[in-house]
Amino acid sequence: PEETVTSSFASFIHAVRPEHLSKTVRHRSKRMILDSIGVGLVGSTTHVFDIALRYCRLFSSVAVSSVYGKPGVKLSPTLAAFTNGVATHSMDFDDTWHPATHPSGAVLPALLAASQMLPPSTKPNGMDFLLAFNVGLEVQGRLMHFSTEAHDIPKRFHPPSVVGTMGSAAATAKLLALSSAQCAHALGIAASLAGAPMANAATQAKPLHIGNATRLGFEAALLAARGVEANPLILDDIPGCSGFSAFYSVYQPKPLSTPSEHHEFLLEKQDIAFKRFPAHLGMHWVVDAALSVRNLFINYAGSFSPSLIRTIVLKIPVSKYINRPFPSSEHQARHSFQFNACTALLDGEVGLSSFTESSIHRQELRELLDKVVVEHPEDNVANFDKMYGEVALLLHSGDVLTGKCDTFYGHWRKPLSKESLLKKFRSNASHVLPEEKIETIITMVDNLENLTDSSQL
Repeated sequence: PEETVTSSFASFIHAVRPEHLSKTVRHRSKRMILDSIGVGLVGSTTHVFDIALRYCRLFSSVAVSSVYGKPGVKLSPTLAAFTNGVATHSMDFDDTWHPATHPSGAVLPALLAASQMLPPSTKPNGMDFLLAFNVGLEVQGRLMHFSTEAHDIPKRFHPPSVVGTMGSAAATAKLLALSSAQCAHALGIAASLAGAPMANAATQAKPLHIGNATRLGFEAALLAARGVEANPLILDDIPGCSGFSAFYSVYQPKPLSTPSEHHEFLLEKQDIAFKRFPAHLGMHWVVDAALSVRNLFINYAGSFSPSLIRTIVLKIPVSKYINRPFPSSEHQARHSFQFNACTALLDGEVGLSSFTESSIHRQELRELLDKVVVEHPEDNVANFDKMYGEVALLLHSGDVLTGKCDTFYGHWRKPLSKESLLKKFRSNASHVLPEEKIETIITMVDNLENLTDSSQL
């Protein structure tokens, strides 16, 4: 039969082999896995995670898969994937790619749960695990490149709820060794389970987007393995009958070539962004800009004295859901240019404690927020590859101090060093794990290619 876009994706998922992973891809994806586990572990301390876990324990009958941060607690595989996905995004601390999505959280929890689900005789080894993880990333990246709309900060659907569900389906289909036809059906089933609106950003519902993506993609692969069929043209652009194109106003799909000896994964060309503090990625530009101008202010005045400031001007891209002048909850604060800029100015840093209720409602912070004016320069586009953050302090003396950030530390153009990534992981994991287990995980991920049973992770 004639090859279609959908069949080309299915063929790729089925045919790709560990030897197609370059040294760079293996290195970058292991950094992503380690960071995602750490983010999930610290996320298991949150209120929204507790709600999700209590809910899932109502229904868990085949309890075989582990839960982040809860020794001895196990759930059925798909519910464990859901719960761990919620943990991963509960603080908006997880990695971000370009075009914009959170790729690891939608894939890793499903693979961890599936590895524990499989019987001893068919446990995937570390290289199988690493390959499946990269299949999930590759499918997400390819789908996002089908639409120019996906390159900008989203307005309609939260990207991981769309492409993440497809990536989870592809990754688990690979780990479960489904046939090419079953892989195509898994993608088709996943498309019917995908999608969440951006209106739920900055609420407790947003972490559910990642939980659902990893769980529902996993379920799509399980259903396909049991014979459920779906539209074999789900990724193709069929006039008058939308498939995956329903999620994008502009959609131009391209086949994914069968992997050759020198197949180049998208992760080879496009590295990932790791967050230094738990907030929306856009916040990292304004925080670095605010820290820069804060240093100028201290050199100017001898100390940071808010009373000397008349106006704080933020020059940011237009993006309604992260333009929040006076956030009242931790989730709103994680999605507020104004809050993150003023917190950085006031405290000289942004971290886990910045988003506690007591920090959010400080009087001195509110006084700074009252001074903020937002501007949207035409050259500051809502795109994580092109945007910048600028913070200007207009002083009562008439002087103006300005800080600007084009590329924050942690962005794919300025990636975190190994030392910084390990420091973040150790800090996150230490909230729930003893030191010896933290170091064991670091060693295990670093040597993932040599792991004989990935369920040990």
